[in-house]
Amino acid sequence: MGSRHLRRCPARRTLAAAAAPGRAAGAPDRNLRVSAVVDYAQAGELKFGQVGIANLRVRTLDVAQLAAEMRDRVQRAPNLFARAAVVLDFGGLSQVPAVEEARTLVDGLRDAGVLPVALAYGTKEIEALSQQLGLPLLAKFRAQYEPATQAATPAPAAVEPAPAKTPSAPAATKQATSAGPGLMQTSPVRSGQQVYAENRDLTVLSAVGAGAEAIADGSIHIYGALRGRALAGAQGNEEARIFCREFHAELVAVAGHYKVLEDIPAELRGKPVQVWLEKGQLKLAALD
Repeated sequence: MGSRHLRRCPARRTLAAAAAPGRAAGAPDRNLRVSAVVDYAQAGELKFGQVGIANLRVRTLDVAQLAAEMRDRVQRAPNLFARAAVVLDFGGLSQVPAVEEARTLVDGLRDAGVLPVALAYGTKEIEALSQQLGLPLLAKFRAQYEPATQAATPAPAAVEPAPAKTPSAPAATKQATSAGPGLMQTSPVRSGQQVYAENRDLTVLSAVGAGAEAIADGSIHIYGALRGRALAGAQGNEEARIFCREFHAELVAVAGHYKVLEDIPAELRGKPVQVWLEKGQLKLAALD
């Protein structure tokens, strides 16, 4: 084929041509437009908040009895306890259990229907046990359900030669617990939601739905139906109370002492009810 049959085609700019060696290093190409968009959005958002997790304080290391008791709880209230997250607290034992005993207890509780997820804060031996079991350690978890007087006991300053200051220390602690104004929740607390009033009372002007949680370090006042869970005195305040206009609660608790719906007299369901703690026993009564 002769050269006369070859047709000269106009040059087309390509990305490769833009980067050709013949072009000056810093010369911009005005015919080439490059749009670079950087996405700074995170794939996951991490937050720390109040979580309602059951705390099982082991008083006697009897695996069979502990598993049987937990199985009974799950059978009586499956909607509440089935596959519930549980933190194991060995602080009530005279010595930390061996790894084999603790692992047997974890397996027994899983067979009973709950999910042990962590160990409660304790000594260095408990920290070592948590590492051997492959479970996290929740620091100071147990302190949330202990009375404030226990946290204030190591106070050697009260023995100083100033007797007038000795009774004032617990009074100041009690005032700090309820110093802030109450938290008011105007909208309903729906299933899966949680409202927490730290160091104060909680007032809910609407309902607390099934699967929802209302938690307060002080007392809880609910002016609608209580169908979820209400936990008052979360930091150990035994003077806290729960008041609701229509009682259908899945669980109520004051300073860690709790009752589930199956443990509550049927005549109280659907009525205005108050809940309080008296000599370590959780009491419920209808409001007249």
